Amino acid sequence: MRDFLFRLMALIRKELLTVLKDPSSRTILFVPVLLQSMLFGYGATYDLTNVPYAVLDQSRSTTSAALLARLDGTGYFQRVETLASAERIAPLIDTQRALMVIRIDALLEQKLAAGESAPVQLLLDARNSTTANSAAAYVGAIVDAFNADQRQRHGGAGAPLTIETRAWYNPNLETRWNFMPALIASLSMLQTLLLTALSVAREREQGTFDQLLVTPLSPLEIMVGKAIPPMMIGLVQSTLVLLVTRFWFHIPMAGSLLTLYAALLAFILAAVGIGLAISALSLNMQQAMLYTFVLLMPMMLLSGLNTPVATMPRVLQIATLANPLRFGIDMVRRIYLEGVGMSALASDLLPLLLIAAVTLPSAAWLFRHRLT
Repeated sequence: MRDFLFRLMALIRKELLTVLKDPSSRTILFVPVLLQSMLFGYGATYDLTNVPYAVLDQSRSTTSAALLARLDGTGYFQRVETLASAERIAPLIDTQRALMVIRIDALLEQKLAAGESAPVQLLLDARNSTTANSAAAYVGAIVDAFNADQRQRHGGAGAPLTIETRAWYNPNLETRWNFMPALIASLSMLQTLLLTALSVAREREQGTFDQLLVTPLSPLEIMVGKAIPPMMIGLVQSTLVLLVTRFWFHIPMAGSLLTLYAALLAFILAAVGIGLAISALSLNMQQAMLYTFVLLMPMMLLSGLNTPVATMPRVLQIATLANPLRFGIDMVRRIYLEGVGMSALASDLLPLLLIAAVTLPSAAWLFRHRLT
């Protein structure tokens, strides 16, 4: 038994030294865990700490001022605009500058004085139903506390304020309406990124890379040939998720298929650029898979799939600008639920094209660099 334990301890020591003495292994073991734990802590939270909202106060009374002061004083809500007319509501929500708009009726004070309940309209951007529900619950709690204070001041008398909620793009605030359109982009990216990352690394590991180089194909042609099949597979996978979303879950599509596929093509092109850069950098399939999975987790967390980017800390919001999945999910949701055209997607398309313009030449440079 003693000899067995001695041999076992020697083998364990050898394996630990093999892993820990390699600087790259130490980095892979500890850095991703630290980064992902920080990302989960700050990015993957459903707590609302920075909710952008706008106000259309047509009452301009002491009651409405007191209610809005309570809202601003919570620290959860950030007023981005005070509106002068109802025409400004749609642009604010469409461009996601405001998660919600509070509309206070001009007859608020008169209705309360007459003993009638006075409605306060809450217009929500329900493309992310989880956040919209949370925001509505926060506002409801504030209004309930406001009503309780008013009754206490008036000896238990007085009509209450009531909340009238209208959810845009997802009338019933169904979570499935939030997730399924986003999966059209996110699920296709998982396979596209992995397939592209393995393409060149597989050739190296199987020993066919040198054979590929002696063909009449130039390095640029090889890169293009490696990029197109994953793009085709990604579009097919997006189509499968689209069919399930539309015909199995019966989520109505407001936009154009042509616009959707044009947006998906730009998104998948950016993802392929990242995958090819990983593949050109990796010496074997194990490295390619490891680099891919290390990247995928932060990309999913910082995509807005579960929690909106606007509620993340400012540092993480800046980090999402390098994440193509953020723009892909936003584009698909806007096309599918809002029915917007290409002209309204410039803020998403331009970053994706910029990412592709950086990653594809970088992958080509790495590919040529590995040949020398």
